[in-house]
Amino acid sequence: MDFSTKLTHWYQHNKRDFPWRNTKNPYFIWLSEIILQQTRTEQGLPYYISFTQKFKTIQNLAKADEESVLKLWQGLGYYSRARNLHFTAKYIVSELSGKFPNNYKDLLKLKGIGDYTASAIASICYEEKCAVVDGNVYRVLSRYFGIHSPTNNAKSIKEFKALAQRMLPKTNFGLYNQAIMDFGATVCTPKNAQCKDCIFNDSCFALQYNKVESLPLKKKKINIKKRYFNYLVILSDTNKISIQQRKNKDIWHNLYEFPLIESEKEIHLDELIQIPKIKKLNTSNIHLFNEKMKVHKLSHQHLYTKFWIINTNKSLNNSVPISQLKNYPVPRLIDNFIQEINL
Repeated sequence: MDFSTKLTHWYQHNKRDFPWRNTKNPYFIWLSEIILQQTRTEQGLPYYISFTQKFKTIQNLAKADEESVLKLWQGLGYYSRARNLHFTAKYIVSELSGKFPNNYKDLLKLKGIGDYTASAIASICYEEKCAVVDGNVYRVLSRYFGIHSPTNNAKSIKEFKALAQRMLPKTNFGLYNQAIMDFGATVCTPKNAQCKDCIFNDSCFALQYNKVESLPLKKKKINIKKRYFNYLVILSDTNKISIQQRKNKDIWHNLYEFPLIESEKEIHLDELIQIPKIKKLNTSNIHLFNEKMKVHKLSHQHLYTKFWIINTNKSLNNSVPISQLKNYPVPRLIDNFIQEINL
């Protein structure tokens, strides 16, 4: 039994049951693939269910306002995915009469859809002969064939794509693509791979030469940027709270947050009260909510955060009733604080 046949046979007997596995509707496949980018399946599943319940069709998603899409996406991270999802839904409805392109080449033209997502939709929904290549596929192919090329190298990416394309069976391309991804997610895992029970344990290069832990070659270490955030949680006597929308080309674009002072290093109360923005509030009722800075880790930066509680009897600009605060889409960092302080 060859590689692809063995893998497909394994999948048919061991696949995990997810709602997107029971459809070939391109809207649902697209939605699942966008949600699961950079996201574990267990974390993404509730979001997929929420989106499909609220936006049953691509027309429903296209009609929604961006704020409601971002609110539903809240906590999933990489918010550009949600904005691109919404943009593409509107484009498909307005420019393509609500119909998805039915081939890889045209799918690739849509905003937010790259090689992997286009290959997944084209193969699963339309049985086009397109191999998917994601982290799971890199790992399976690298270990099985003993490929030592780094997976973050442009030349290597082309090599892996070509190999993945050659490994496709003669039919059932979508089934095979789902099989290799599921196999990488459940058996040929990054750590503690299930080599003992693996269907390829008699032919895998990495297992034979004790390379399972070292393949695929790790990406170069990313330089992590440190940022220091000081959030001003300004509360008025009339039960209002100041919030603002992030508009700059930075993380969390179009999400809401409290007024922010970003500093080059950790600052303390005696330094904070000297800042002009704080002096204008004309209040001495300031205290730190978290004595220890909260460290919020993103892919390329760590946010060292303090939340300063400020009570004032002055009227606030850009404020909303505290009771309505939970209606606004906010980053997970802010949402965790809101729940912790029980605003």
